[in-house]
Order: sequence, then C-alpha cells, then structure tokens
Amino acid sequence: MKRISINRIIVGVAATLLIGALATSCRTATDQSGHADAAQAVYVPPGSYDEFYSFMSGGFSGQVTVMGLPSGRLLKTIPVFSQHAENGWGYDEETKAMLNTSYGFVPWDDSHHPQLSQTNGVPDGRWLFINGNNTPRIARIDLKSFETAEIVEIPLSAGNHASPFITENSEYVVAATRFSVPIPQRDISISEYKEQFKGTISFVRADRPGEMEVAFQIMVPGYDYDLSTAGTGPSHGWAFLSTYNVEQANTLKEVNASQRDKDFIAAVNWKRAEECVEAGNFEEWDVTYLRNVKPHQGIATTTTLSGSKMLQPADCDGLVYFLPTPKSPHGVDVDPTGEFIVGGGKLATVLPVHSFTKMLKAIEDKEFEGMADGIPVLKYDAIIAGEVENAGLGPLHTQFDGRGSAYTTAFLSSEIVKWDIETFTVVDRIPVYYSVGHLMIPGGDSRQPAGKYLVALNKITKDRYLPTGPELAHSAQLIDISGDKMKMLLDFPTMGEPHYAQAIAADLVTPDQIKIYRLEENEHPYATLSEADARVVREGTDVHVYMTSIRSHFAPDNIEGIRVGDTVYFHVTNLEQDWDVPHGFAMLGANASELLIMPGDTRTLVWKPTAVGVYPFYCTDFCSALHQEMQGYIRVSDAGSNVPISFHTGG
Repeated sequence: MKRISINRIIVGVAATLLIGALATSCRTATDQSGHADAAQAVYVPPGSYDEFYSFMSGGFSGQVTVMGLPSGRLLKTIPVFSQHAENGWGYDEETKAMLNTSYGFVPWDDSHHPQLSQTNGVPDGRWLFINGNNTPRIARIDLKSFETAEIVEIPLSAGNHASPFITENSEYVVAATRFSVPIPQRDISISEYKEQFKGTISFVRADRPGEMEVAFQIMVPGYDYDLSTAGTGPSHGWAFLSTYNVEQANTLKEVNASQRDKDFIAAVNWKRAEECVEAGNFEEWDVTYLRNVKPHQGIATTTTLSGSKMLQPADCDGLVYFLPTPKSPHGVDVDPTGEFIVGGGKLATVLPVHSFTKMLKAIEDKEFEGMADGIPVLKYDAIIAGEVENAGLGPLHTQFDGRGSAYTTAFLSSEIVKWDIETFTVVDRIPVYYSVGHLMIPGGDSRQPAGKYLVALNKITKDRYLPTGPELAHSAQLIDISGDKMKMLLDFPTMGEPHYAQAIAADLVTPDQIKIYRLEENEHPYATLSEADARVVREGTDVHVYMTSIRSHFAPDNIEGIRVGDTVYFHVTNLEQDWDVPHGFAMLGANASELLIMPGDTRTLVWKPTAVGVYPFYCTDFCSALHQEMQGYIRVSDAGSNVPISFHTGG
C-alpha cells in the first residue's frame, strides 16, 4: 500500500476516536449521577439475598467472579485457569493437574466469555463454561459447588477468543481461532500468511460431564474469528461467527485489516457437519490434547486425547456460508426468536440485521456474490432485514429484553443504544462510563431474557472511583431497563478486565448447592476419616502426614523424625460436617500457598524442609474463638539423623 493511503486511513481512524472522546467528555454531572431512587432500587437489606447470580469474566486474572444483582456485591472468585493462593487452586496436589496443557503446566490464562448451560434455549443453572484465550482451553464449572470441574484443550487453534458459545441444548460449546496460523504448525515464513495460514472452528461436546472433547473441527480461511453465537428456535442447528481481516493482513492490522467495506459473519450448519462426520466425509488429523477433570472430592486427573475429525467445506456442501457484514464486525448476536442475526461492525456507520429466513432463501436460490476459499458468499441485499441508523459510534454487542427491544453497546461514544427489532429504529440511549465493550441482560442471549436489568461492562474507569495509582479498578454499571427509558442505577468495580458476563435467577441455582462433603463419601486415597486414624508414615525420603482438622486443633499437632531432604506430604482432612466451617493449613517455609479445606474434604500440601529446626504450622481460616490456638510443630533433624518418627496430639 502507498504511504499516502496509509496516512489517510490513520487520519480517518484518529478522527473517529476524537469524535468518540469528545462525545464522552461532553457528559454532564447530571448524566453521571443516576437518579434519585437508584439507591432504593439496588438496596438488598442485611440478611437478604440478591435476585440474580452474575458470573463475570475475570479477564487477565484468568478467573470468574460471582457477583449479586442488583447489589453488585462480590460473592466469590472461582479459580479456573490461574493459580489462586486464596484457596490453594493450582498449588495443592488435588488441583495442580487442572492446569496441565500440552505446553506443560500453564498457571495463567486470559478468561473472556462465561456461558451458562441451556436447555431448550434457556439457562438451566447446571454449569458455566468459560474460555482460556491465550492457551486455547474451555472450562466447565459445576454450579452445585461453584468449582471448576473440567478443562479441555482446543487443538489446532491459536487465540481461543470466539469461545465458548453454547448451543440450544448444551450439545456443544463452539470455539474458533482469533489468530490464524499454519495448521498444522510448522516452520514457514510469515510472508506466506495468505497462502498457508488457516483458521479452525471447533465444536466441543459439552453435555457429558467429565467427557468434554472436540467432536469435530472445520478448516476455514485465514481470517480473524472474533465472536460466536448459536442459533435458537428456527435457527437451532446453526452457529454464527463474526470475522474480520478478510484482507488476510499480517502486519499493522489496525490499518491493513480495515480495507474492505464488508467482512463476514460465518454461518455454520452444524447439523450438516454432524451428517458429514457420520458419513465419514472428514480427514482424521493426528493431534493430541489434554483433558483435566476434578471430582468434587479427590485428585484431579489428566487424560491425553488424540485425533481430530477435520471437515473441509469443499467436502461437505452446505456446511458454511459467509454473510457480508460491514465493517470489521466484532459482536454477533441472535434475537430470542432465532430470526434476526445482528452484526456489530466496530467501524460501521449502521448496525446490520440479517434475516435467518432470508438467508435460507438466498441459499436455496443460490444468490451468491462470489466464493471465498470455496465458501459461498451470500448477497448482502438478499439477506438483510434492516439497518439500524444512528446506533452510536463503534457498535459492538447486542442483547435483548424479550419485549421486542434490543440494546447495543457503542464503544467510541460510550453509550447503550436501545432499538426496536421490528422497525430497526432507535428509541432510547443512555451514556455509560466509559468505553463499553460487552453488555449483559440476564438471559439476554437466550430465548427467555429477564428484561429487568442490563449490566454495561466498561473498559475504562477514569474518574468513577477513588484513585489507586496508575492502575484503576475496572467497572460495571447496572441499568434499569424495565420501563421505556433506561435508568442508571449503580457503579460497581470488577476483578480483572470484565469482558462478558452471564446472569441467572438465584432460585434456579440455590436449591442444589453443596454445603458439605460427607465424610462417609470421601474416597480420597489419602483421606483420614477420624482422629484415631491420624498417623505419620515414612516411605524412604517421602513422609506422609495423615492429618485431621476440627475446631480447634490438628491431629497430630506435634511431629518429630522429619529430616532435611525429606519430602513431606500433609494430607489434611477437615472432619467438620457443618456448613461454612473450612479450615486452612499453612507451613513455614513451604513453597506453595495455604490449603483451604472444605468440610469433609481432603487437600494436600507438599513441603521440603531445607534446614534443621522446629517449624510451626497453623490454621489460616478464622474458624472459632480458639482459632489462634489451632497450630502445631514439626521438628526437623539432620539428613543423617536417627530420630524416629513420632507424633501425637495432647497427652
């Protein structure tokens, strides 16, 4: 490209950003303050519960945070892809394996898009899925325990951003590559991008707990696949994925990936894919990837899975179509009727709404404007249902209230725009603070939205909270959408960068909550089910401490006979059978976090003493009035010492 063209494009993008900044800076104090009865609308009296659980992506924390709505109170951080010192996730022997990947032990990731399991297109409260963006993975969280139960890798992928979007009956979670790469990976020049780089769309079996695996993959052109959503109702059986960089640029993408007026939404007929797999019209690729499973009680295990059923669109007619969509579409969302497909072109001046009915007709009539890597490109005019004008600068994501209205975020102009999905006209707008990305209405991506609240997930906080140095909290804002006009209710900070969120009525989740793990059901191989069974066993240089904890002591709490060079395994079983009475365990000099052990559960901390002495250990969770007394000692002798193993509690 000539330098002058690049400069013009840069000037154009800069002008757009300036307009957005000016739009943001012109807000008045009244705009930012909400309304007088907002406090009453979000007030949850002491001892009362919130109406909704909200599951927020932790972004670069790699976790999920659980917040109550409408209060915005933080209820829990669920560790997923990153080590979590607060409860020992990824540090203790029971959970380390959950962070195994084909790249080795990876204790961090970038979590983006939580997704609730569905039945008949409605969130059912069984599981929550979330993607690891950096090392392509998908996790399943069990909502009976609010713990990560399973993580599976996505092979032949790089940048698992368009993930994990669920189909109507949780048959699959869909994932796609943000970064196209050589597939399979090999040593070639980056200059061969257009010829050699490809993307993949993966369908991961999701409705079989403990058995998540890649059912099949589809090889697609080397674009950037951004987000996904599944069809519902009449469009059930289809998945829709936004793409950008159809120019297939590999450098200075902010300019070179924005040359064309339209990119694509990829429409994938996954029912047709199942037929092609059943007929054997796929390539068997030699690849391995890992699946990690953590039972409620016990030790996580890692299984190596092998093989990928790779579908080539050319070998499975009717599998994929491209829907032209202006311009650099980011979000793609399907309305509750399953008829309308909304593309959020972040550089577009209008918000295009495609018709699923028209799409099928265009396919039947072969109204194609061309082919792209063997995939038919449908004619824009043949599939468009309408265009929403004046939908804000930088439209990104859309959700629905179930009453005929849609709500779209505008990143540059920092606002939520409400529009009518029959007339495609804007009916209301409200400023948010600032630079909103995703938004979330409880059930707003399902067949039954709860059209009461909307949460704006903002990228920039600026002046919304007390300053905390260069790093500021990220922010969400709660908006009342129950009436004709949107009303700002509440700001609340979030953990990590909030990308996406899901929410569900609390009464769909609370009845099945696990409060304790029953001791009689504890099958952990190192469990100690009574103080009488507590013991210390030497096996060469390995020493296993079978320990119990109960208010307010450990058994044993005095141990001798440990030597420098030993590896000591503390297998601590919490004997409590009462809700909300965990015990912690921390050891001086341990190169790991504490343990946090739930009632009836067993967790293991490994300690390698390096010097003689007497070392204390203690409970880290304030469990009773005599919590401070819940402690003990271990004597460590020279490596050649003949001090025998001995232990006791009391006496």
